[in-house]
Amino acid sequence: MSIVVQRYRYSVYARIVAAVLQAKGIIWRAEEHDPFSQAGDDGLRHPFGRVPVLIHDGFVLYETRAICTYLDAAFGGPELHRSAPAALGRMQQVIGIADAYGYWPMVRQVFAHRVFRTALGESADEAVVAQGIRDAAPVLTALEPVAAEGLVLTRQGLDLADLHLAPMMAAFVQAPEGASALAACPALAGWWQWMRDQACMIETDPGLPGLGEATGAG
Repeated sequence: MSIVVQRYRYSVYARIVAAVLQAKGIIWRAEEHDPFSQAGDDGLRHPFGRVPVLIHDGFVLYETRAICTYLDAAFGGPELHRSAPAALGRMQQVIGIADAYGYWPMVRQVFAHRVFRTALGESADEAVVAQGIRDAAPVLTALEPVAAEGLVLTRQGLDLADLHLAPMMAAFVQAPEGASALAACPALAGWWQWMRDQACMIETDPGLPGLGEATGAG
């Protein structure tokens, strides 16, 4: 059995897939591709030039939510989905919120400008950071009652909602402004304090690039 993930190391979506693989106990191999490269990448098995891509014994699958659902269904190990209909619905809702409303302000604006650019020795665009914090606020507000409700983000076992949201949150809170924004949401902050210590997060931390490394934040 061969499992290869075509990824970009610093992509939060690549980290989501890596976290699912770790949580399931699946052995896999990373194949690095930079979607930000201007030269193009003929080896990347994605029609739109994105990452991650899963290749499992010749079966090629892209789109992070699809990959994670497939891994949970196709392999043994802990089940990463909720069985109760309400909890299953909430799980999918959290994933949808993270993708549609959270990723851009939390990762591409706040993290990329405040943290990632600094690691590269570049200056942040303060207007972009400020806009990201403003746009992230309703995302945190929407997730706070979900974390308090107790169906998902429960701190009592992992599911795909935890694993999808956590890499985005990990990026966001590296910025002081992001950490302050999260601290204002006690239920969500409590979930993050638990989640950040899980093996699937510790073992998939990509770190930050070195000064002068030609790369982008994903």
